[in-house]
Amino acid sequence: MAECLTLPVIDLSSPDRISTANSIRQACIDYGFFYLINHGVEEQLLQNVFNESKKFFSLPLEEKMKLDRNDHVGFSPVYAENLDSSTISKGDLKETFHIGPVEGHEDHVNKWPSKEMLPSWRLIMEDYYRKMLSVGKRLSSLIATALNLEDDFFEKEGGLDKPFAVLRLLHYPGEMGASDEVVYGASAHSDFGMITLLATDSVPGLQVCREKNQQPRIWEDVSYVKGAFIINLGDLMERWTNCLFRSTLHRVMLSGKERYSIAFFFEPDPDAVVECLKSCCSDSNPPRFPPIRSGDHIRERVNAAYSSKGV
Repeated sequence: MAECLTLPVIDLSSPDRISTANSIRQACIDYGFFYLINHGVEEQLLQNVFNESKKFFSLPLEEKMKLDRNDHVGFSPVYAENLDSSTISKGDLKETFHIGPVEGHEDHVNKWPSKEMLPSWRLIMEDYYRKMLSVGKRLSSLIATALNLEDDFFEKEGGLDKPFAVLRLLHYPGEMGASDEVVYGASAHSDFGMITLLATDSVPGLQVCREKNQQPRIWEDVSYVKGAFIINLGDLMERWTNCLFRSTLHRVMLSGKERYSIAFFFEPDPDAVVECLKSCCSDSNPPRFPPIRSGDHIRERVNAAYSSKGV
């Protein structure tokens, strides 16, 4: 049994900006994970998203496959993705649906279930997407303060004038099947981008490993906190901060119970160049990573996760 990890709780509504930023800084150094409360997303809207997600995933497979994933949006069935490329697993036991920018990127086109089948689906998802975009911008501003940067640094310099966020609906089936092989809901990985804002139901499964280079790995459970988002940083933030902030390894273990979660990947414009921040390097601590375009990095990681399926 894994130990339960006690993560810091950050109140997004706190009037003390400096204290909040300092708390975020410590959480990002120590864990790369924290809870976010009083974020302003209505409980009813969040419940509506979960309800609509369940409706979609309960459709027959042939209906869902009509919205089959391409160009990183749409539906992916179970085993389509393997987040841990070091394993020979047949894939992760989950199905997903991806929604990209709903405005601001004219060349991007989402896929939507038909209004006849799910009449409220698109309106609810777009509403949630916009609300989460606002939360992501507020959080990124506090992270900039936590890094001793101007509040609007990521808006001006980090590609968040045109963020390319992705909303990911996830369903982990309750039936695990009989196999000698360990099957994961989501195999061990760090997230690819900048910030992930995760909502989960109360079914357990999420685990983190704070020391990803340590063997054997020590996994700790992340508890469900009603009304809170679970926030974690991705690889781009680790690159920006020269590993001062953690992009923490995590996975989802199956429990035999059906599980739903909603991830919002808050990412920079694909053309944004991510390079070590001046406040995070010195002569004695030079940059560990070369500059890279955000879109190139994320595309490479996504393609690797789907490569076993020829994508």
